[in-house]
Amino acid sequence: MSEREEMASDGSLNVTLTLRLLMHGKMFIPFICFQKGETVKKMREESGARINISEGSSPERIVTITGPTEGIFRAFSMIAHKFEEDITAAMTNSNVTSNPPVTLRLVFPGSQCGSLIGKGGSKIKEIRETTGAQVQVAGDMLPDSTERAVTISGTPQAITQCVRHICSIMLESPPKGATIPYRPKAIPAGAHAVLAQQQAFALPGQYAFAHQDVSVFL
Repeated sequence: MSEREEMASDGSLNVTLTLRLLMHGKMFIPFICFQKGETVKKMREESGARINISEGSSPERIVTITGPTEGIFRAFSMIAHKFEEDITAAMTNSNVTSNPPVTLRLVFPGSQCGSLIGKGGSKIKEIRETTGAQVQVAGDMLPDSTERAVTISGTPQAITQCVRHICSIMLESPPKGATIPYRPKAIPAGAHAVLAQQQAFALPGQYAFAHQDVSVFL
């Protein structure tokens, strides 16, 4: 994650940050369609943030959001509302009385996770209590990287407030040393992708390997 400080037109300090989202399986399919339409163009224009989705045959995608802090907050709010709409539409004919929360997964430098968690889990507890969002920090690094997954669940409003706290932590505690970014791997030749419950499985031959997602609950 990078940051840059500039002077805005009104003379105030304008900080540019980059946040990365990790999306699995069925989760990114509507978002990719969303990206190709006019709606994502409108989102970019209204938020002032640059939004790009990695390409390839991997069952995972990285969504990169770069811009001034307020632009990032607006972009996350719009993305979270988009997923809330998708959930509501999917649950229309369901017998479930309440919709599940919106869930987004950030890719976060491991060296900054200590600041996000805080001593004895104090910081992450404060974020949960202040925003009403659930926040989980993965216990292990993502493969071949120095980044961890940070899962945020809640209403679009709670998620946006949570992102505000995370951006504040990014500015107060920059990453230490070089960050090796997580890059989703392509599906091996001869394997078939099966998408189920937002989890990705590769099926080479007759064996199935489930994506491992281990989180620390504080």
